[in-house]
Amino acid sequence: MDKRRGRAGFTLIELMVVVAIIALLASIVVPKFADMVTRAKEASVKGSVGAVRSAISIFYADHEGVWPTMMPDDLIANSKYLPAMPSITIPAVSAQDNPGHPPNNGVAGLNLGATGTAIDVGLCGGMTPCMWVYDGGGGTGVILIACTHLDTQGIPWTTY
Repeated sequence: MDKRRGRAGFTLIELMVVVAIIALLASIVVPKFADMVTRAKEASVKGSVGAVRSAISIFYADHEGVWPTMMPDDLIANSKYLPAMPSITIPAVSAQDNPGHPPNNGVAGLNLGATGTAIDVGLCGGMTPCMWVYDGGGGTGVILIACTHLDTQGIPWTTY
């Protein structure tokens, strides 16, 4: 009888050890991957804020020190500064008690008073869409996201 015939495969113990190692690695990697997806969504929102702020700065420079007052119309007219006002979706972060917010359409989310100064929106909660808040009439040209929930790093969205 040939001795190699008896050792043609793996033992059940060897297979169980390999499966246990794969399960251990998966239990470490899967939560990290989910966190990376949330961070990527947050980066998209932060990128949108940066794009709008850049467009406001370019408008300010083009108009010799005058902030846009008809938001977002001043920025998207003829697509000179922005092709459209970006839509934002705040991702849910359960570790930060952030339920997330659905997208706004970029235009209806602008919360402006008659003078272009932002109206007090109070605290966002539940599934209220987050809004862009712009202060052009106050002479600052500041645009913010009106959402007091925390991102994955524990920083309120209103600080971006």
